[in-house]
Amino acid sequence: MAGVTLALALLIMPAPVQAAPDSELWAYWEAHDPASTETVDHSAWEQFLVKHVFPGDDSINRLAYDNVLFYDRSALDKYVDSLAAVAVTKLNRDEQMAYWFNLYNALTVRVVLEAYPVLSIRSIDISPGLFSDGPWGKALVEVEGQALSLDDIEHRILRPIWRDPRIHYAVSCAALGCPNIGTGAFDAGKLEEYLDYSARAYINHPRAVRVKSGALILSSLYEWYAEDFGGSAEALLRHLAAYADPSLAATLSATTTISGYKYDWALYDVSPSISDRLTKRGS
Repeated sequence: MAGVTLALALLIMPAPVQAAPDSELWAYWEAHDPASTETVDHSAWEQFLVKHVFPGDDSINRLAYDNVLFYDRSALDKYVDSLAAVAVTKLNRDEQMAYWFNLYNALTVRVVLEAYPVLSIRSIDISPGLFSDGPWGKALVEVEGQALSLDDIEHRILRPIWRDPRIHYAVSCAALGCPNIGTGAFDAGKLEEYLDYSARAYINHPRAVRVKSGALILSSLYEWYAEDFGGSAEALLRHLAAYADPSLAATLSATTTISGYKYDWALYDVSPSISDRLTKRGS
């Protein structure tokens, strides 16, 4: 039990400074068809999320991993397979963006399910390399003959093609400190609405922005991806203020210094008994 208690404590410690992957365009995925009217069916993912994601009293969405049964896993696998068969480069930009968001989040959920029960996604060290951390560097799917990892989708496709900081509120890393996984799939026809909603939901939650004894503490997400949010404290504060509720906006307007960053890597899991089950399993 002591081992699990220590592991939980480590998960909620202030996140160390770390270098995020660079935003480097994979030119192949820049291709698109502005005139395309083709749509991608995300209804299976929508049904999965509606069934298994639950908003908590603390406004953090949690996924009931323990309730995902065999037929749910099968439906998720079939959905990912259906996305892998899509000719993404023939879609218009909005369809592509929704496609990549949904694929990223579905792959993240699937990789956690394959390793479950775990305390954190960072424990799933399947990425290549001696000092790998988490699953983000491992190729998890093949699309148009190209093997893709989660890092590829986020840092070589989404970030460099769209250059929109709200991307960070749409891709979910399965941790309590990250932006919410949605209770429904991303819809290409409502992207602006969804992205703005996701930005507001995260920024106005204390896991993203909080003031403690006069000190402004931000999510480590804003440290890791500082360049995406303007590259300076001033630009970041302007970004936060643009989506902040009036009371938070007033606080931010009087702030010029960021005192620290913090991130909770614990899995956003509905089950309260995961620690007990891991202890019994000998983890």
